[in-house]
Parts: sequence; C-alpha cells; structure tokens
Amino acid sequence: MSETDSPRYVVSSAVDATAVLRRLARAGWSTREGFALPEGGWDLTAARVLLYGRVPDLETARLVVLAAARGAGVVAIVDAGGDVGRALLADLDRLGAVYRTPDGGPEDDSPAAVVQLVPEQRALLERLANGETIAAAAAAEFLSLRTANRRIAQARDVLGVRSTREAVLVYLRQRRPE
Repeated sequence: MSETDSPRYVVSSAVDATAVLRRLARAGWSTREGFALPEGGWDLTAARVLLYGRVPDLETARLVVLAAARGAGVVAIVDAGGDVGRALLADLDRLGAVYRTPDGGPEDDSPAAVVQLVPEQRALLERLANGETIAAAAAAEFLSLRTANRRIAQARDVLGVRSTREAVLVYLRQRRPE
C-alpha cells in the first residue's frame, strides 16, 4: 500500500474492527462511526478520516465505497460470504488493496505485528495457545507471575487488543508455521 492510499478493511466482527481501529488511531487516523461523509472537498486523503461500522445492506455498502473512493479509510463489519459482503468486496477491490483480517494493515511494515513481540511474549502466547494457564506458562518460562502478566499486557498493546484471549487469537493467526 502506498503512502497516499487510505486503509480499506472488511472484517467479520466488532472485535476485529476494534483491533484495526486502535492500531490506526495510534497511527494518527481520526475515527468516526458511520459512513456519512464529512463536508468539504472531494479528496479526504489528507484529512486521515477513518469511517467504521456495520454494513447491513447494499445502500450502506454504496456509502462505504463512496467514502473509500473519496480517500477516507474504511473499516466495514460485514459477512464477506453474504451477498452484501461479496458486493462490497468486489467494489472496494476496484479501488485497491482490501484487508480482510485485522492483523495485516498499512501501518505494519513487517509482515505481521507478531514480529514486533519479544521472544518472552511469543513464548508466553504460544503456551497460552496450547492451553496452559498464565501461572503455568510463567513457571515454564522461569518468570514470576507478575512479570508474565506484564509481558502479556505489553503483547496486548503491540497487537492492539484488549484481552489476553484476543492476543492469543491474533498470535495464532499471525505466527509463522514452524
């Protein structure tokens, strides 16, 4: 994605949308719910406006495409397999890259945010993904429970999620196969 392109995301859940919104807000995007366009000039690229919300029908999908065409970033929550989702994806694809997962965004220069995690954080998330408790993972990694909790909290920040469960899910989607 080039510097002048605005982000376009089509995700299936509010959890995924929240992860994207947090990351883009930290990168300087101004977020607004709904796809009604702000007044002003045609090109919204310089304004760094990010519109988000659910897309229940084709009329809302049309608003999403219009906003994206005018240079606004969009995060649309819709079932990509349904009629509305397929139509939205087809139209947005004509404008450029469309991201369908929250973990691959324009602000990530690395292939995935997991790359930004330190080895201790990755090890803890791997153990949690395998069903261990935080206490058991901490003991196995020779960390105190307090240090393990702090490392996991830092990992949540890097991954742009609120809960440890979300962090584990993002980690599982992004980790490289070994």
